[in-house]
Amino acid sequence: MSIIAEIKNRRAIRDYSQREVEDKKIKALLEAATWAPNDRMREPWCFYVIKGKAKKRYEAMAYDYLQERFPTKPHLIESSLKVLKTTPVHIVVTADIVPGDEEASIDNEYAVCCAIHSMWLAAKELGLGLVWRTRGVGLVRDDRMYEFIGAPENKKIIGNLFIGYPDGEALKKAKAPARTSFEEKTIWL
Repeated sequence: MSIIAEIKNRRAIRDYSQREVEDKKIKALLEAATWAPNDRMREPWCFYVIKGKAKKRYEAMAYDYLQERFPTKPHLIESSLKVLKTTPVHIVVTADIVPGDEEASIDNEYAVCCAIHSMWLAAKELGLGLVWRTRGVGLVRDDRMYEFIGAPENKKIIGNLFIGYPDGEALKKAKAPARTSFEEKTIWL
């Protein structure tokens, strides 16, 4: 399949089978990420793989977060926790902050976004599904996640990737892809 066809077929996969993701495939995703374009070859990314016992600790932390954030929405809490429990592996991705250089720090965020997209495309080739979470149960903007990954200095969390083997039944129910034409979003100067 061509690269353009792969890009058009890329999907956010949120429902996974209970099959564990092999470390070999996780490493292949991480390797793909490191080939992303980045300004001045800073390679400004760091990856925190969450599985096994760490995943159980993450689920407990997320439960506390959800209870605080949505005390009157038990169904939302329940569905969010279900997503966590059925996701075999999470990868939190950070971008380096360059002290005193806001522009370089922003460039690093862009590079990390490219790295995440590379992982997304590689996931499909490896038979995996992936969704890039930036809000809610991904805890990207919550201080607890920074503490969970070791409170690294000069790092900004860009995303929490939920990864697993796609659930076949959920894939059958997925909607056909649709996008606004580039012609409606393009100005030729």
